[in-house]
Amino acid sequence: MINHYASKKQEISRFRESDIAIKLISLFIMKSILNSNYSIHFQEETYLHLNKFIASKQPSCIFILVDENTMDHCYPLLLPYIETVARIEIIEVESGEEHKNIATCSGVWSAMIELGCDRNSLLINLGGGVITDLGGFIASTIKRGISFIHIPTTVLGMVDAAIGGKNGVDIGQLKNQIGVVNPPEMTLIDTNYLVSLEKKQWINGSIEMFKHGLIADREYWNDMIQTGDDYLSEKFTSLIYQSIVIKDHIVKSDPFEKGPRKSLNYGHTIGHAIESFCLSSKNHEPLLHGEAIAVGLFLESYLSYVHTGLNKNDFDQIASWYHQLGFQLEFTLTEIEEMLELMSHDKKNVNGEIRFVLLPSIGFFVTDQTVPVEDVIKSFSLL
Repeated sequence: MINHYASKKQEISRFRESDIAIKLISLFIMKSILNSNYSIHFQEETYLHLNKFIASKQPSCIFILVDENTMDHCYPLLLPYIETVARIEIIEVESGEEHKNIATCSGVWSAMIELGCDRNSLLINLGGGVITDLGGFIASTIKRGISFIHIPTTVLGMVDAAIGGKNGVDIGQLKNQIGVVNPPEMTLIDTNYLVSLEKKQWINGSIEMFKHGLIADREYWNDMIQTGDDYLSEKFTSLIYQSIVIKDHIVKSDPFEKGPRKSLNYGHTIGHAIESFCLSSKNHEPLLHGEAIAVGLFLESYLSYVHTGLNKNDFDQIASWYHQLGFQLEFTLTEIEEMLELMSHDKKNVNGEIRFVLLPSIGFFVTDQTVPVEDVIKSFSLL
């Protein structure tokens, strides 16, 4: 279901000026990241860059894509900061990975066209990974492409989905099969949007941060381990920034995923299969993306221990981290075989072979690895 709301700017209170708002602005300077084709800005500075862009572009209409959660909790924080005389239209979609599909795109495309979208329109994607993936794809395809800006409102969106220019939707059980690589004009990171998140959403996003340590920086991995679940601390805010820096560096080195960018898929070959399977299974509760990727990181670390030289101490540390998350999962052989079928459609595969990213040690990776199917099945016995 697609809902449309006309903006009523005068009715929105400035939540940030109330005494209930929790400030997460870091004591250190979060410097903007300037790439050749887009930029990433942080904290209060984000709105200066947003309004500068709007003033320069003078869009015919500003569309803001939200779900029911960001409509309630994040849109009221954003709207007072937008300085424009342009018409603002809000389009709301239903939250959840199950709605990241062509049917939802079709509804949004239709709504935007009915509301007068043209090539000079601007789409602001205000939400988590589903909204930024979906919104980026919608903007990249409507009218053969309009400008768009990501404002991620979850940890997962900030450190992963909104960084790197990947936009797309799912087909049935298969994740991100239809999409484009097209960066936004800018990504705006304001951690004040995170205040309304439930703890499970903080954990969900932190999994990708742990992954960044595993593939790129042992010291960062150790910092994440030591920080624990103190999510509202300045330390955790700094780790969000560092995680973005790590991913951006990898993406810049390989924008179209021909080499090093494949490392970002560590844990995702198995993790995506588990996520997709549980989403459609009658016998398992759906998992959040990060929860499924945590399982993938654990099992692919086992495959790294068996096949690419990850030492036992490193594997034991990863296993200890995973078990402390407290997930309780168990799959039958038939279910594992169904997930292997899903893995056969993974985008990294070549000539029908399932390809993994694996670790020789924490902070280093190797890509395009094949492993015997029986070892993949055996890894599930560790759950």
